[in-house]
Amino acid sequence: MSYKNFKFDVDADGIALVTWDMPGKSMNVIDQSVIEELSQIVDKVASDAAVKGAVVTSGKDTFSGGADLTMLQSLGHAFEELAKSKGRQAAMQFFFDQSRKLSQIYRKLETSGKPWVAAINGTCMGGAFELALACHQRIAADNPKSRLGLPEVKVGLFPGAGGTQRVARMMQTGDALQFLFKGEQLRPAKAKDMKLINEVVPTGQLIESAKAWIKNGGKGVQPWDIEGFKLPGGLVWSKGGMMTWPPANAIYRRETYDNYPAAKAILKSVFEGLQLPMDRALTVESRYFAQILRSKEAQAMIRTLFLSMQELNKGARRPKEIPANKIKKVAILGAGFMGASIAYVSAQAGIDVVLLDRDMPSAEKGKQLSNKLMSDLIAKGRATPEARDALLAKITPTADYNDIKGADLVVEAVFEDRKIKEDVIKKAEAVLAPDAIFGSNTSTLPITSLAEFSPHPDQFIGIHFFSPVEKMMLVEVIKGKKTGDSAIAMAFDFVRAIKKTPILVNDSRGFYTSRVVGTYIREGHLMLTEGVPAAMIENAGRMAGMPVGPLALNDEVAVDLAWKILQATKTDLGPSGVDPRQEKLLEEMVVKRGRLGRKNGKGFYDYPENEPKRLWPGLAEINKPKSGDDFDVEELKQRLLAIQALETVRCVEEGVITDMRDADIGGILGFGFAPFTGGPLSYIDGMGAKAFAALCEKFAKKYGPRFAPNALLKEMARKDETFYGRFQAAGKKAA
Repeated sequence: MSYKNFKFDVDADGIALVTWDMPGKSMNVIDQSVIEELSQIVDKVASDAAVKGAVVTSGKDTFSGGADLTMLQSLGHAFEELAKSKGRQAAMQFFFDQSRKLSQIYRKLETSGKPWVAAINGTCMGGAFELALACHQRIAADNPKSRLGLPEVKVGLFPGAGGTQRVARMMQTGDALQFLFKGEQLRPAKAKDMKLINEVVPTGQLIESAKAWIKNGGKGVQPWDIEGFKLPGGLVWSKGGMMTWPPANAIYRRETYDNYPAAKAILKSVFEGLQLPMDRALTVESRYFAQILRSKEAQAMIRTLFLSMQELNKGARRPKEIPANKIKKVAILGAGFMGASIAYVSAQAGIDVVLLDRDMPSAEKGKQLSNKLMSDLIAKGRATPEARDALLAKITPTADYNDIKGADLVVEAVFEDRKIKEDVIKKAEAVLAPDAIFGSNTSTLPITSLAEFSPHPDQFIGIHFFSPVEKMMLVEVIKGKKTGDSAIAMAFDFVRAIKKTPILVNDSRGFYTSRVVGTYIREGHLMLTEGVPAAMIENAGRMAGMPVGPLALNDEVAVDLAWKILQATKTDLGPSGVDPRQEKLLEEMVVKRGRLGRKNGKGFYDYPENEPKRLWPGLAEINKPKSGDDFDVEELKQRLLAIQALETVRCVEEGVITDMRDADIGGILGFGFAPFTGGPLSYIDGMGAKAFAALCEKFAKKYGPRFAPNALLKEMARKDETFYGRFQAAGKKAA
């Protein structure tokens, strides 16, 4: 029998080599056809007496990225259709049966009586790693680029093909829970240390080693299917179990604030599953998996963090008629922390970098950041001295503008001052080729106004990075009024070359990300002036799903920057453009007390050396706090999310955001908007426009006009529309 996705060969020793190699795809994924064929192959191996065992491997550079989540998403659509035609009970049974198919096939494989070996050549993730876990032996190629893991929790799911049960039977319970909660991606050596794989061998010996294990008497039975098997972490209701489960539950609540149903399902699946025989444990896992798969959190996270992310990373927003740019040389203007970091990620991508500053010592200092970052990686065993030397050779520090000649792209990253930017733009443009693209890393100054300093405004664009550049995955590309498609294409090609995710927004004050995150910080400031205890504000932010509270975030971006932006806004828009309560608070913090944030060790928090940061006690002198009992925590959480979501709606109405994917991905990656919601617009869609508009109206009456619903939101509430329903096509603007 021949297969579409697999090659099946049996050697003279009776060992089947099952090579997964999907035609027309750069990476193997688990879709419906793979599930069907894999089931047939397992049956064939089990029933053919001539086959002594099987090795499953990949015909591609990597093993597999896991399941095609569009397949799982389509199950939801099928459920809705079936519920309409045959009723909810029939639809639920269908959904459960379909969602556990892979789990059943893997169980059939491990109980087939024949030994199976996973020969893992390259990255192996999600459902594919669950396939490996179901095999009786797991051998990985010694490839430094390989990663193994179960990252499903990062898109609102959990390993539902037996992953929770097998991992929890391979290692100590606490370690298993930590691995499953984090969705960690492991290098092969680390996976071996954790007992998730059995061997790491040179790539050329992978298949040979796998077959040798079978020939040398490898058994087709898992440890947990042998009578007398003892759980590595001990029984749940034992002394060891009681030292694990109460802390595990506390850690889950501390880290998730109960916002992530998938994480809770992991806890339940493992807790209940470890008290049952394997087959019943897998059924428990499958029931939780079906439940989570239909949750609004999973649906929103799959759409944003998998489907939309994939689309944007593949260039969905890039002008298609412009040929791809091969970027050879980039000039970075400004060797401060941001410029130096951009130089580092550019050199990492193999691009030649000219790093320019006002004098050579400043430029050299900027290059030293790359040296430090690479040296840190060497110390962790993640890079070699040779790799560091090669990267540093890509960066040329200079104080001479003539050295930027021949650059395909310039990224300006000097101090956020219009006059300084004007000076460097004019000096750079004087020596650049006419077709060079100029990008500015400004976070607040309108791109259209900066483009006035360039003789080629159509080739001027905003390329807004986030700090720290080497860790933050988002880049906000800003289109000015005269920015042309060639500049957009170049910016996108650069962002993808440095392996980051681009969003495209139109020019405005603060663009999208800075503008929206400013509302989060401002709401924290205003809560403080209302007498909400500072600790309560911070905890409410984290409970709402934000990575840090608004006061801590302000410290990170600098409290004096918030003061400068507020003053610039007041100058441009007049006194009515700012809230006097916020102005008074920031004046007290910055002007009178010199509390600038983390950068000078004192902001809303104190930063004692070699100790954790702590809220500054002096905040009570500036705004006397009331009792925490005077405030509703749920309402505080809602305020912090609603103000950001409402500002995002305003960005849609004004045409700053023209694609809903940009809003949601930008919200999560750029300023940490509660990931479990799928992003600010998915947050509204999940609640419903009517309910969200009503919430905003309630807050507007209680807290002021900043919460007043805008015209677009009111219209969508009247029509009961969703953002993803109304703005289907990329690039559409609100009517």
